[in-house]
Amino acid sequence: MYSLPDAQACLPDVQACLPDYPINLTRVGVTGVKKLVKVERGGDERPVILISSFEVFVDLPSDRKGANLSRNFEVIDEVVEEEINRPVYEIEELCGKIARRLLDRHEYATRAEVHMKSEYIVRRQTPFTKSNCQEVVDIFAEAMATSSYLRKSVGAEVLGTTACPCAQEIMRGKVMEELETIGLKGEEARAFAERLPVATHNQRGRGSISIEVKDRRCVSIDRLIRIIEESMSSKVYGLLKRPDEAQVVAKAHSNPKFVEDCVRTMAQKVVEVFPDLPDDAAVTLKQINEESIHQHNALAERMATMGELRAELSKVV
Repeated sequence: MYSLPDAQACLPDVQACLPDYPINLTRVGVTGVKKLVKVERGGDERPVILISSFEVFVDLPSDRKGANLSRNFEVIDEVVEEEINRPVYEIEELCGKIARRLLDRHEYATRAEVHMKSEYIVRRQTPFTKSNCQEVVDIFAEAMATSSYLRKSVGAEVLGTTACPCAQEIMRGKVMEELETIGLKGEEARAFAERLPVATHNQRGRGSISIEVKDRRCVSIDRLIRIIEESMSSKVYGLLKRPDEAQVVAKAHSNPKFVEDCVRTMAQKVVEVFPDLPDDAAVTLKQINEESIHQHNALAERMATMGELRAELSKVV
């Protein structure tokens, strides 16, 4: 009896054909893949449910026309579904597993990358009235795998506010001039001007830290968030009563910072808070200040190893 051949077996593997131009491609993959990820926190704390967006890539050799992109979706689904039934404590570990699976599934690939970004809810109390509120922080993890090694990193990006030290010093001079007109002079005028928050222009700051994680050492995302917030002039809040607003403004103007100051403060705090990270762990520190009186934004960044940061900070007296 004659039987029809299997339909799948007859389909040509177009991706495996030779391309018109035999050129290697560094990254081929998919972006915008959204999944729910459940992260356990241990103890009596409730797990965190993250709506996460994934980007997954592999390299493509010159003798293949295309990558089997449907396999990327399969790998994410498999790994996430498997991890639902057992605790996941680090999002960078999840990315590492997906990267390893990508290499297994794409036999022609020598390198795989996974990027994961999620919105993380942080509970806050406002500084004066102690009102409860929630803030949204972007957290992210990355993994890059080859046949011989796996590199993972984790990080966060946080909003805050900064006050310009330069403009504030100019305004302080004007305040002292006004004080002199009413009889306060010299050191007396300066002491009075320094007791009150002097006007300056402000920026909404976006600080971010990414740290390479090695040897299953854990980098706390909550600690990263605190470091970034404490490196700017003040935190920002979604909910503020008038006394809270006054306190936030006073704190920011009592703690003016350039964009460069924010990155250098992050560096000092990262070295202080994570003494157990190895010297060869890579760190990226970045601050973008969205200017209020200029049309441009200000940016500062430092990429270094923990060892390099420790060596530079050891010179501080």
